[in-house]
Amino acid sequence: MTSATLQELQPPTLPRGLIIRDFDGSDADYATFVAVGNRIYPEYPDTVEEYRHFDQSMPAHVKHRRWLAQLEGQVVAYASYIQYEGMYHPQLFHTSVAVLPELQRRGIGTALYQTVYHALLAFDPLRLRTRTRADFTAGVRFAERLGYVEDMREWESRLELAHFDPTPYAGHTERVVASGIRIATLAELMQEDPEHRRKLYELDLQLALDVPHPEPQTAWSYETFCQHVFAAPSFMPEGYYIALDGKEFVGISALWRSQAEKDCFYTGLTGIQRAYRRRGIALALKLCALAYARQQGVRIVKTWNESNNRPMLSINEQLGFIKQPAWINFVRVIKPEEA
Repeated sequence: MTSATLQELQPPTLPRGLIIRDFDGSDADYATFVAVGNRIYPEYPDTVEEYRHFDQSMPAHVKHRRWLAQLEGQVVAYASYIQYEGMYHPQLFHTSVAVLPELQRRGIGTALYQTVYHALLAFDPLRLRTRTRADFTAGVRFAERLGYVEDMREWESRLELAHFDPTPYAGHTERVVASGIRIATLAELMQEDPEHRRKLYELDLQLALDVPHPEPQTAWSYETFCQHVFAAPSFMPEGYYIALDGKEFVGISALWRSQAEKDCFYTGLTGIQRAYRRRGIALALKLCALAYARQQGVRIVKTWNESNNRPMLSINEQLGFIKQPAWINFVRVIKPEEA
């Protein structure tokens, strides 16, 4: 267990010339926030449209707040806290602090974290969470210095499609289909099945139970699911593959289009109902998705898997995905949860 230090309980001490203010939701703040974020994380660029959609999709009970830090009139860092509907607890918060690389180790990140922590005290937090990539050593040290400890890792894996050889898998998808499983795109099912949204939501809830999470899972609402999926700027129904047994949805492998990286797709949830596993369905879905990505001229596909999720990691390794530095999930216990 860790507890608040005296320094954290005091209002933040700002480095000379630094101003910390609330993110105001204006076009200018969104543009600046995204531009700074893309400089800090150039491998994971975002767009204003994506962030606006993310913010607007959050249900009312989820608390969130964002700050910008200005130095000599220029935004150089940001911080936030947020709750997630899929891991919701009223006293659990996910925190983030990011500073332009050339201005790190000048007290800006510490001042921002103090700002976040001071604001969270009003909610009597039990635990705080954060994450960073393992090779972002400054971020790892910053989290550890603040009392966060590692409790889960996720592998990021990437596949350069120019290096992907589908020859060893010739006939695999056809054999799965011959066994009685249909593979369709969500674009097709949106035209033929008026219940496609509800079926997809119910399958997502079921599959999510087998996805490792750092906190107990809570079901997100049907309305939130539809907003996050069907209204997302990166939604690509032609690259969203569904396995069906008759009219029942039994498996998913979804691709999402990066708005900022035109030659990059992201893999979302890939999963199969337990009763249908070990029949090659997940591999067939992934093969269909990769074939679509190649048809679209995409250069790279990125995916993430919890480090102990060996079945999914094995499929990705088999297909030629290359592991990148892991993402570390950290937790800081403020006070123990009552039994």
